[in-house]
Formats: sequence, structure tokens, C-alpha cells
Amino acid sequence: MDARVTSSLTSSASAATGGAFDLAAWSGRHLDRVEQALSRWVPLDAPAGLGEAMRYAVLDGGKRLRPLLVLAAGEAVGGQEEPALRAACAVELIHAYSLVHDDMPCMDNDVLRRGKPTVHVQFGEAQALLAGDALQALAFELLAPDGDQVPAHVQATLCRLLARAAGSSGMAGGQAIDLASVGLSLTEDQLRQMHRLKTGALLQGSVMMGAACGQAAATALAALERYGAALGLAFQVVDDILDVTADSATLGKTAGKDAASDKPTYVSLLGLSRARAHADELLHEAHAALAASGLPDTRALAALADMVVNRSH
Repeated sequence: MDARVTSSLTSSASAATGGAFDLAAWSGRHLDRVEQALSRWVPLDAPAGLGEAMRYAVLDGGKRLRPLLVLAAGEAVGGQEEPALRAACAVELIHAYSLVHDDMPCMDNDVLRRGKPTVHVQFGEAQALLAGDALQALAFELLAPDGDQVPAHVQATLCRLLARAAGSSGMAGGQAIDLASVGLSLTEDQLRQMHRLKTGALLQGSVMMGAACGQAAATALAALERYGAALGLAFQVVDDILDVTADSATLGKTAGKDAASDKPTYVSLLGLSRARAHADELLHEAHAALAASGLPDTRALAALADMVVNRSH
């Protein structure tokens, strides 16, 4: 498997529709397209070194899970390639901007991301703030190109889904809860709500953005929404597990940060064993949702869910 995830859109999940699936090959093909598009669309020539900071934040790193979810969902519903590729890159830009801002001293105050210094360490806090702002703006610009590459109604749907996933009812709202929860004891319901917003909303949004690039019945869309919700929460549960079981070199970011910051996590609330069992339960929910979708081929989505729960970083 590639350091980011795999290859083109195939892996060994024999989930929703027969046969082994080669996720590494599938991911590799699609990641090549995503990397080329990001390199083309994230400008180097932005003023006063801003482009360099933007490209540093986005290129050459990360699992690229969110773009792969967009593309896998788009394929599952027979979606158009150009809207799906733009949506895949847009969601990765939003993810990158969120990491730039989250790592800053006023938030998580981290110095390591994807195995290299964080953007504010490399370029300074002011430039990091601007780079994050510019990446967020660029994400929406990609979704609304001139011409007819993306139909107007698809543009509107993609922009709405991404704004909802990233804003106060999604990622930003979850981060606000996270910052307000330091040192507090949360119930499992409160912790779930925080992570459904902070982490899960953008992952679920990635799935639904892919689905918006094609035609799917209401029952299939509802099933994909359930899949995205289960996968998004599973990702965070596993993240909490890895924070205490993996080292910084493996993770590419500072290990043990949550405990050191006295943040509530699934491990601190449930313990390692129960947290692991919960991740497996969520994986089962994700697979069950795909099985109920009625879509002819959801193997890429199934394989990505397996990867999320069984990953080592």
C-alpha cells in the first residue's frame, strides 16, 4: 500500500458485490489523478510566498482518504469524472486548511504534521493563517468553474455539502466543542457528537459529494449517508487508539498529544479494548449500509472502510 492509502479504485474487500478488490491498484490510479490536479490547481505564484505555504500544506503527504471517498462514491453512482475530481480536490483543500489552523499555537499548538514541521513552524503564524484561508477559498473556486464542465445544479449541491461539512454545523463546530472540552469529562454521547462534527462531517460529506456527481435513488443516498456517518466516527475512534499505541514516526504527527493536552477521547472514556470493539461495530454498520444501498458495485467504499479501521497510522 502507498503511504497515502493505496492506488486506483480496487482492494481486497469482497463486500457488497462479489470478488476480491485490489484497493492498492484502484487507489494508485486515482491518487495519481488527484495529485496531478492538486499540483496544477494550487498556485505557486500567489503573492509574497503564500503559494509556497499553500503547496507545502497540501502536496506530498497525507492519506488522501477524503478524495478517495469522493471518487469511490462517484463511481458507485455512475458519476461524471470532472465534477468528481474537482470535488475530491476541494475536500482535500478543506482538510488541509483545517490541519494548518488546528496545528497553530492558538489551537492544538503542534509542531509535526505528515512527518514534517507544521506550516506555522515552517512559514510563521501569519502566513499559516493566510495559507489556510486561501486553501478554503480555493476549494469553493474549484467547485464552480467557468464553462460547462460542472452543471450549475451540481455546483450548487457540491458547494452546499462542503460548506455544511466544514462550517459551524460540521468541522468548525466540532473543533469549537473540542477546545471547550479540554480537562472535562464527557459522556459517550457528548464525545460522539463532538467527533461526528469535528471529524465525521467532512468524511461523510466526502461520500455525499461523490454521490452528488451522479444519479442515485433516495434509498441509495440514505444508505451512503449512513455509511459515511459510521465510517467518519470509526476513523476518529481508531485515531484515538493510535494516539496511545503508535509512535510519532509511524503517525507522522505527535503521538500522545491528546492525553498530554487532557482531551477526552474514546480510549480515555472506554479503554483500549472497548474502543477497539466499538471501531469494529462501526465498521459492521458501514458494511451493512452498503449492502442496503442497492448499488451494483460498492467494493471500493467497502475496502476504504476496512482500511480506515485496520490502518496503522
